[in-house]
Amino acid sequence: MVLRTLPAIALVALFSSAQPAVVVAQQLPPGLSDPNLPPQPEAPILEPQPLPSPEELLPLPPRSDLLGPESGPESGPDISDTVVVEQFRVLGSTVFSEAELAQATAPYLNRAITFAELFEARSAITQLYVNAGYITSGAFIPTDQTISDGVVDIRVVEGTLEAIAIEGLENLNPNYVRSRVAVAAGRPLDVNRLIAGLQLLQLDPLIESLSADLAAGTQTGSSLLTLSVVEADSTRGTITIDNGRSPTVGTFRRRAQLSEGNLFGLGDRFELGYSQTDGSAAWDLSYTVPFNAYNGTIGLIYSISDSRVIDDDFEILDIESDAEAVELTLRQPVFQTPQQEVALAVTLSHDVSRSTFQLPGDERRGFPTPGADAGGEIQVTAIRFSQEWTTRQANQVIALRSQFNLGTDWFEATINDNDQPDSHFFSWQGQAQWVQLLARDTLLLARVNTQLADRPLLSLEQFRLGGSGSVRGYRQDRTTADSGLFASLEVRLPILRIPEWESLVQLTPFVDYGLAWNRGDRPSPDADELMSVGLGLLWQASDRLTARLDWGIPLINDDTDGSSLQESGILFTLSADLF
Repeated sequence: MVLRTLPAIALVALFSSAQPAVVVAQQLPPGLSDPNLPPQPEAPILEPQPLPSPEELLPLPPRSDLLGPESGPESGPDISDTVVVEQFRVLGSTVFSEAELAQATAPYLNRAITFAELFEARSAITQLYVNAGYITSGAFIPTDQTISDGVVDIRVVEGTLEAIAIEGLENLNPNYVRSRVAVAAGRPLDVNRLIAGLQLLQLDPLIESLSADLAAGTQTGSSLLTLSVVEADSTRGTITIDNGRSPTVGTFRRRAQLSEGNLFGLGDRFELGYSQTDGSAAWDLSYTVPFNAYNGTIGLIYSISDSRVIDDDFEILDIESDAEAVELTLRQPVFQTPQQEVALAVTLSHDVSRSTFQLPGDERRGFPTPGADAGGEIQVTAIRFSQEWTTRQANQVIALRSQFNLGTDWFEATINDNDQPDSHFFSWQGQAQWVQLLARDTLLLARVNTQLADRPLLSLEQFRLGGSGSVRGYRQDRTTADSGLFASLEVRLPILRIPEWESLVQLTPFVDYGLAWNRGDRPSPDADELMSVGLGLLWQASDRLTARLDWGIPLINDDTDGSSLQESGILFTLSADLF
């Protein structure tokens, strides 16, 4: 997710009987932040979760039921009691190299072997397949060959999936499941890969549970796979209240979100969200559709917002803003197992922000944000290339994300001839998350976010510190800069369980730290270093209700004089799933 941050500018109004004058500096005065800034993004916590066992997903019948009995001596070629074999010629193998096949049959070469040993050589090839997970593949010695010149042919029948039958689906297109299972099974059929693919499907939010049955097909080496699938509820409606917005537009936020994870039966996800504070309102719309069986997706996000500064200290300026953002993202996992995922994504984004102000008796003017035009407008077009790596185990999750951002002049993006920031920039963002399960319901969470920029940035691209999702104990977006670092360590300790309500209460002590700095001639932020310690309570009632209360205590640069709960170091969130 792109980090978007507030402009670094100060505006001081000087009044006289004549036309009011405006003086522009490089920093906003304390307490004023850009009302156009979207909420601070916060990566979801990826908690460890156990995978279903292979036996639960795919109980395997005896191999003989899948492949049929191997050819015995009575069906072999016509040879004398012993034979000297100088070469085994293995035909039909696409999995193993000639060297691997030769190594398996080497003990039976260049010596007199019995008829039974000849079939042991064949079984050695079969066992090579079985050991690698190809349990429906096997080898046999053709009966129509005459052994001459010491050469014996061994033919391999590599197993395949003849058909995949799917039961239980009502809304999800069967091809969504079938294509992913076929990719996982591979050709020839690899049962180990098939089980891993079924485990991966079990993690899919569209699937509640599944089980599989593998049976012999109508041809030698072919198999029939029957899947019984229970779909998960893909529709979700959530309402949330919190105090995670900037005091500039009002900290108390109300949010409603409707999502459908399977809109047209393709596994396509649609989300519609609306949020509101006393000084702002925003709509968010997104649609994501998979385009291949490897979980590649194309996503489109559109958001629109308008706001006004309601802080009493700046009421005379009558600052109003509106913003639009569009993102088109192509994401493709390049390596995916139930335990690990490596994914690449390319995003084309375009953001437009307009801010104006009006002094008493004067006309409305563009707010002089660094880089903005005379009308207070900023446009940023960027190409963003991200790389993600996630590993899951029964007791821990590690997630790393890197993103390179290259600003362009496309679609009328802001380009300035002077030294003001514009849409020409390059930056890198890194995110890391480590979640360790210490005991039952006891978690250790560590997070690091960073950004490095090559030049002064427009406000929409700056790094932010303070508030929810950042250094708690300070007001939201307390500090903004071109580059920065944020680190957090938190422990979740269970203190109360109510089984009847499926309820858990956890104590969450934490420590947060942030550092920010600017590029070029732009002065350093007035509070370039933030640090806090604190204590929180997290209450989860089944899967429907979550409440959190955090109290952060600033340790440095504590100059907040506001009266809101957020500015007193207290953050709260209450979220309820209606359906």
